[in-house]
Amino acid sequence: MEIDCQPEESIVSSFDEDCVQLGDVKDMRLEAEAVVNDVLFAVAEMHVSQSLNSASDVAYINVETREGNRYCLELTEAGLRVVGYAFDQVDEDLSTQYHETVYSLLDTLSPGYREAFGNALLQRLERLKQNGQ
Repeated sequence: MEIDCQPEESIVSSFDEDCVQLGDVKDMRLEAEAVVNDVLFAVAEMHVSQSLNSASDVAYINVETREGNRYCLELTEAGLRVVGYAFDQVDEDLSTQYHETVYSLLDTLSPGYREAFGNALLQRLERLKQNGQ
C-alpha cells in the first residue's frame, strides 16, 4: 500500500529572536507577557524572567505580592504554579499545585491582590453605572 503525503501548507514556521510560532502551538513567552499585563495593577512587581530559559512550552514569571513575598512561577499548558520563593529560582524538589488561571493562583497567595482586584472591579462597575445614567 502506498500513501501519498503532501506537505502541510497550513503550518507556518517562522523564527524571530523573541517569538516562535508553530501553527496553533501557543508560545508560553507570549502567554506570560499577557499574564503579566493582565494583573500587574494588583501586585507590587511582576515580570517575565529574563535569566531563566523560556521556550514555546514553558515560561517563568517573577512576582512580588503587595505583602512583599517573592515567587517564581512556571507557566505551562497545565497552568501556573509556584516553583520558587525568590525571583529566578526554580526548586526542583518543590511540588506545588497547578492553577488554571493567574487569578486563582494570586488569590491563594496574596490577600492584597484579592483586595486590589475587588477594588478595581468595584470601580469598573461604578463607572458603568455612571455611564448608564
